[in-house]
Amino acid sequence: MSRKCEICGKKPMFGHNVSHANNKTQKIQNPNIQKLRIKEETGGAKKVYVCTR
Repeated sequence: MSRKCEICGKKPMFGHNVSHANNKTQKIQNPNIQKLRIKEETGGAKKVYVCTR
């Protein structure tokens, strides 16, 4: 499953968790991606991954 919204293009954000001792560890925030059925103009249905926002 892709972690990218097919409509707005939202992707994971990367950064660091910074402790009180200034230790830095990798942090990733993924968008809330859901599978959704969308009707096409041809009459069929297509499943796409979109963010809830």
